[in-house]
Amino acid sequence: MMNFIKRHRMWQAVIVLILFAAIYWGVIASDRYVSEAHIMVDKTNVFSAQPNDLTALLTANGKDTHDQLLLRDYLLSVDMMRKLDARLKLRDHFSNQGDFLSRLWFEDASVEWFHRYYLSRVSVNFDDYTGILVVRVQAFTPEMANKIARMLIEEGEHFMNELAHRLALTQVGFIEKQLALTGGRFLETRNKLLAYQNVHKIVSPAGTIENVSGVVSRLEGQVAELRARKRTLESYLAPTAPDISQINMQIEGLVQQIEAEKSKLATPGRNSLNLISEEYDRLLLDAKLAEDAYKGALSSLEKVRVETTRTLKKLSILQNPTLPEYPLEPRRIYNIASFIAIILMLAGIVHLMSAIIRDHRD
Repeated sequence: MMNFIKRHRMWQAVIVLILFAAIYWGVIASDRYVSEAHIMVDKTNVFSAQPNDLTALLTANGKDTHDQLLLRDYLLSVDMMRKLDARLKLRDHFSNQGDFLSRLWFEDASVEWFHRYYLSRVSVNFDDYTGILVVRVQAFTPEMANKIARMLIEEGEHFMNELAHRLALTQVGFIEKQLALTGGRFLETRNKLLAYQNVHKIVSPAGTIENVSGVVSRLEGQVAELRARKRTLESYLAPTAPDISQINMQIEGLVQQIEAEKSKLATPGRNSLNLISEEYDRLLLDAKLAEDAYKGALSSLEKVRVETTRTLKKLSILQNPTLPEYPLEPRRIYNIASFIAIILMLAGIVHLMSAIIRDHRD
């Protein structure tokens, strides 16, 4: 075996790499402590209907995963990393502690490089069955790992509350603007209607038309009675008799009065009651539509306020960030065994290919 290794430089290099990996993972690699927390985003609306469509059933067992994924993306974002660095001095911790391979090589590294390193030390995994977010933070001291995990939860809760409040304020603000517009429109149409009534000195054209029509009907009834009485008198009096002349004068006066009353109802002028009634009905319809729109805006505002208070979200902490007592990372034996298995497999493949090439040359 030793002679075989001596004859093949590749296997000598493999032995050197294995020894280096064993020394590094077994002795040199710095301990990293892991703080873990379990959180969930819940809605305060207990009356929301349970999803029953096929899409909801196929997506996280009917659970709404949007909020969890949104929170996960924020916790792993550059903005979150900047906040952690400003408060907890992440760059200083990760660049001045740990071995030469596991630390952040440059304290003034670029944001992109620092964020890549941040993602190697902070993970947020989403369990699509239970809807739980598992936050795992690695640091070179137990206290720092716990502080980072706690700040992640605090900032995540603040982010979700701010997001929900901002959405609620946007919805309420939009409805309030619509309410102001519809309220102004309602007042404008009511003022136009009142001004029209004042100009024409009529409260209800329909009532006035009804009264005038009643007067015309009564006058026409009186004319009919006088004409019947005239026919009776003409049966035994001369046409020039004083009684008949008096009845003719009464009939003529009543007919003139009827024509005068009818002219109020309909004439080519703009002051006729039919035109006034038509314009009044149009203004009244505009006022009614504006009133309905205003009532609808009021109802929508109340509904939005109720819905926003019922659908606010809260961050439920199922497991508080742990204060680690034992370094779970790096997994020394696992890493050494994995490295040995991989390097031996690669070396075996290279050795086999080399043997095949030599056989073909021979």
